[in-house]
Amino acid sequence: MIFPKSFQLLVLSALIIGGCQNSSSDQAAKSDPNTSAEAAPETSNTKLAVSRDTVVTTAASTTPAAAGKELTPLDSLRLIGPKITGSILPDKRILAYYGNPHSKRMGVLGEYPKDEMLRRLDRETKNWEKADPSKPVQQALHLVAITAQGAPGKDGKYRLRMTDYTIRKVIKWAAEHNAICFLDVQVGLSTLQQELPYLEKYLTLPYVHLGIDPEFSMKTGARPGTKIGTYDAADINYAVNFLSRIKQEHNLPTKILVVHRFTQRMVTNYKNIKLNPNVQIVMHMDGWGEPVLKRDSYRDYIKKEMVQYTGFKIFYHNDVKKPPHHLMTAAEVLTEDPKPIYIQYQ
Repeated sequence: MIFPKSFQLLVLSALIIGGCQNSSSDQAAKSDPNTSAEAAPETSNTKLAVSRDTVVTTAASTTPAAAGKELTPLDSLRLIGPKITGSILPDKRILAYYGNPHSKRMGVLGEYPKDEMLRRLDRETKNWEKADPSKPVQQALHLVAITAQGAPGKDGKYRLRMTDYTIRKVIKWAAEHNAICFLDVQVGLSTLQQELPYLEKYLTLPYVHLGIDPEFSMKTGARPGTKIGTYDAADINYAVNFLSRIKQEHNLPTKILVVHRFTQRMVTNYKNIKLNPNVQIVMHMDGWGEPVLKRDSYRDYIKKEMVQYTGFKIFYHNDVKKPPHHLMTAAEVLTEDPKPIYIQYQ
């Protein structure tokens, strides 16, 4: 069941079309001309048109410190963060806060100052640990590191890459809070083949993982935000193989790939998605609205076309926009079968 227009969300419309929050369907989304862009201060020549527990010893984690060389920013990030080996799933449930620090409207990660945001994440973690004491929670920050855009940009790709400064900043926030980090990609009119190499150096960190968003993969050439995009199994397999190579080359813990989904056509030929022992795949229910609609989407697009693990998203604001104004609790989400193992709040 596809959400009706009044209940759908173009998840990142806050960045795509001037900070407005749109509903989404296969119809065109409309922009809000009265809302200004929230540009990252370091993107001087490009405006946001919208917006286990033991230490892993690897070649990748070796820094120049022993040789007396100055640490690079990336080396410094290798020295901090959660000490993870093996696989996080299914022994733990991931609880992620999503967004971008340059947009208060894009998600909770950027809505509040860092310390308040992390306090809220801690409180939410306690709710989930109380609802399911059998499953420890692994906290996460989920940064949209490449954002779809409402304008083409110089290369006509309708996407904006966050700077190294922004990406390192959010990774450090996560690391210092003993959380993992996801870097999310919205390709616009680009491709995963073109965009993932930009993030490769960060994915060599043992606690950094990947998210990809079919909604903003505009294979038809349409402008992001006017239609819902799509990924085929071939695209997802590419991302899996990309992560698998990094994991093997750098002797890293198992990587995680989150794939967002809330309509049928956002993922095609799911039966052709190939499991890989180096990568755990989460198909994530990304729709908003009243509980019955969210449950329907989870059952129709995630459970029915399940690949490996499942995720479920809660929108602090959009889920209570319309009657019955009900934000699903952890206990309610956990009545679903299978119980989602990745939970995201926006």
